[in-house]
Amino acid sequence: MSKLQQLIGVIAILSLPLFITSCKGIFGSKNNVSPTTGWDYNNPQNGGFEVAKGSEQETGPGLIFIEGGTFVMGQTIQDPMFDNDNSPRKVTVRSFYMDETEVTNLDYLEYLYWTQRVFGESYPEVYRKALPDTLVWRDRLAYNEPLTNLYLRHPAYQDYPVVGVSWIQAGNYCAWRSDRVNEMLLIRQGILDMDPDQKNEDNFNTEAYLAGQYDGLVNTPLQDLNPSGTGERRVRMEDGIMLPNYRLPSEAEWEYAAIGLRGEYENIASRRSYPWDGTQVRNTSDKKYYGGFNANFKRGRGDYMGLAGNLNDAADITAPVGTYPANDFGLYNMAANVAEWVQDVYRPLSHEDVSDFSPFRGNVFQSPLRDEEGYLAEKDSLGRIRYRDVTVDEAQGRTNYREANNINYLDGDNKTIIDRTVWPSDVNNESATVKMYEYGVTTLINDQARIYKGGSWKDGAYYLSPSVRRYLDESKSTDYIGFRCAMDRVGGPTKR
Repeated sequence: MSKLQQLIGVIAILSLPLFITSCKGIFGSKNNVSPTTGWDYNNPQNGGFEVAKGSEQETGPGLIFIEGGTFVMGQTIQDPMFDNDNSPRKVTVRSFYMDETEVTNLDYLEYLYWTQRVFGESYPEVYRKALPDTLVWRDRLAYNEPLTNLYLRHPAYQDYPVVGVSWIQAGNYCAWRSDRVNEMLLIRQGILDMDPDQKNEDNFNTEAYLAGQYDGLVNTPLQDLNPSGTGERRVRMEDGIMLPNYRLPSEAEWEYAAIGLRGEYENIASRRSYPWDGTQVRNTSDKKYYGGFNANFKRGRGDYMGLAGNLNDAADITAPVGTYPANDFGLYNMAANVAEWVQDVYRPLSHEDVSDFSPFRGNVFQSPLRDEEGYLAEKDSLGRIRYRDVTVDEAQGRTNYREANNINYLDGDNKTIIDRTVWPSDVNNESATVKMYEYGVTTLINDQARIYKGGSWKDGAYYLSPSVRRYLDESKSTDYIGFRCAMDRVGGPTKR
């Protein structure tokens, strides 16, 4: 090797750390300098393009992080009804958050109080529509009248799961909770002040605030780095301060979270009959609870709690949330206590039709309502941004959807009628969807049939399995169905 070659080699070696450092500098400073243009971020002298520092999503009040993954969704124990509506299939669920417990009476009373205080004077129907149906406790041949008067409001039942709430009411609660949490985040950051005098349309709504249609009591606004701006601005979603909406979990999310399998390397085929190990309803793995019931349910005809002095599950109806051991995700009462509403519209053949990634049936795609000039329409009388279904023209040319309402897609739409049962005269008849299930004649399945999961205090052991599917009209309520909220995970599937 010549001296020249040796010199070149030495220079190359000495230059290597500098090259590595330079590369690291380019990508490591992405919050300060653009790696594509070289322009500074957050610099008012060159236009003021703002970039927030990436951060871990804050866990909202009451939520538990559920790391997503692949699992076998569907039947795990023999179906005595022979419904054949839940064949096992492998699906993947994205990471998300879910309430640690069911929504309690106290939680719901807070919602009712706020609704009455803000809308009660001018829009009393808003409060009335939010009220649970306490008469669900009535039974023609039983004495349950005390429960109709006391279960929701007496302090002794504060920590018990709310019941008598329809799917629609549960969704409205989730929307209200989203706004209250985001409002408190802005107050905590010192951006807004507490405003107890909110009334009617002048109440904090996350979307209205982001759209500039709600101001609130401003304390310390964020600095606007745009040299053409006023020097102050409201919070944007890009700032990472506010959280995604609370919502009902999808059926797949609920089932995945209830089963609670985790930590088994590539053992996707592992399955559980219940949210705990084994096939028994008694605890056989935890010394603290050994031999006790893992949930409160109906053990047999007439047996809701066992013998005095030795109650089998220590609950006659519902029990306070968190009474029984949590599953492996840290979620309580994912079997029994109350069954729970999920987002999905019910179809018996969902295992054949829905996606294998984040499966869900019930999409109705919408866009914010705009005026003739293209500006966002004024919020409604309750302070909410108004929406409309997307039109066929707007979806024209798309490959991922062709219309707004996709509830019946591949199961109830005209194409399904043609594929599964030949009615040539109905090819272009919109009423053909009714013939798919003959609602009110041979079935109660329609576009308002919503799924609820899990057993309840009123059910036998079979219904404690997370795989079991049942449905009820979205406007109906019972004394054994409650709900819990979920929230999307932003960013990667694992917590840093």
